[in-house]
Amino acid sequence: MRPKGLETTTELEPLVRKAVDGNRAALEELVLAIQDQIYNLAMYMLWHPEDAKDATQEILIKVITNLSSFRFESAVTTWGYRIASNYLLTTRKKNAARSAMTFEDFEKDLEQGLAPANKHSMPDQKILEEEVKIGCTRGMLLCLDRKYRLAYVLGDIFEVKSEDAGTLLNISAETYRKRLSRARGRIRNFMEKNCGIINPEASCRCHKQIKPAIRKGRVDPDHLLFAAPKQLQDDGMLKKRVREIEELHEAASVYRSHPNHEAPDAMLDKIRQILNSGTYQILN
Repeated sequence: MRPKGLETTTELEPLVRKAVDGNRAALEELVLAIQDQIYNLAMYMLWHPEDAKDATQEILIKVITNLSSFRFESAVTTWGYRIASNYLLTTRKKNAARSAMTFEDFEKDLEQGLAPANKHSMPDQKILEEEVKIGCTRGMLLCLDRKYRLAYVLGDIFEVKSEDAGTLLNISAETYRKRLSRARGRIRNFMEKNCGIINPEASCRCHKQIKPAIRKGRVDPDHLLFAAPKQLQDDGMLKKRVREIEELHEAASVYRSHPNHEAPDAMLDKIRQILNSGTYQILN
């Protein structure tokens, strides 16, 4: 399933015009329309939901405080994603920095963490396998330098065309394709060597990493980071997603099987507080 992350539309333009004229309701509606997409992009770039939440809030503030400069030469979503991309290429977040490794270190960590296969399933094992799978594969992205990570997320996960991705990143389509090719090769090579989802000959399996991940504090069964969004609460949906994962044999498809994330419910409330605080000269 392709993540909902970079759809572009001109349907939001009336909201932009009303917001620039001072209509607060239109501004809030615009925030609601784009916050999930930006949050999903931030999740892939920064790994940890708290980092993604903070980044999304900061990006949204940049969007709304610069809205009066929007010239309607592209979709407002495209313009917003350009702001998000520029921000995510430079921001430093503590959880992402702490979780980042080189591919070589990541490989050693996976090898050291392998536990014998369980003869009996743990309670909620399928959910824990999903948590390990998503956390691990997104951790691989942190092994890429930011510009290559963003190229991979845009091109292979969100399937943005090279011309559009180049526009977002202010580089030529040819330069973007080179970045994507290099990033794609590093991710594919690593997963083909180490990941049992991609290569049946590889020794690593998600269920083998559950106990080591819990022991190392990377997975907290009582506070899952990735595997419990609203769309996975239904047991039938979870079983369907697990079957899809087991049938995947291509690196980018593993990422595209990840669930879409909704921005935290409190996000809009926080934006309202900031707008009402007088800290920012909104839309001027």
